[in-house]
This record gives sequence, C-alpha cells and structure tokens, in this order.
Amino acid sequence: MSDTGLRLIAAALAIGLGTIGPGIGLGLLVNSALGAIGRNPEAASTVQINMFIGIAVTEALGIFALVVSLLIGFKIF
Repeated sequence: MSDTGLRLIAAALAIGLGTIGPGIGLGLLVNSALGAIGRNPEAASTVQINMFIGIAVTEALGIFALVVSLLIGFKIF
C-alpha cells in the first residue's frame, strides 16, 4: 500500500473515531438535561444554559477531529 493510501486511511480513521465520542457525549448530555427539566421544570432556564455550554464544548471536539483529519489528508501534518 502506498503512502497516499495509508494517509487517506489515517484521515478517515481520524474523523470517524474522532466523532464517535462527541456523538455519544451529545446524546448523554441532552438525555440528562431533558430528564432534569422533566423532574424540575422551574430550573429549565439554568439547565438549558448549561446544556448549550456543554454542547459547544462537545462540538469543539468533533471540529478538532475534522481539522486533524484535513491536516492528515492534505499532507500538512
């Protein structure tokens, strides 16, 4: 297998495996937030603010995986 083929496989693995964690994390985060709002509707605004902050941090990990994959794919890294 050539260097180009290995590099493209590495890029595919970087984005594929790098987005599994944030995907699972988002599911758990939203599940917990909706459960908390269901138990205590008065705290919905506080829970939503914290949920959106958590979503932003979790999505940043997915974007980081995309950037690393692009760097590997375009021979920059």
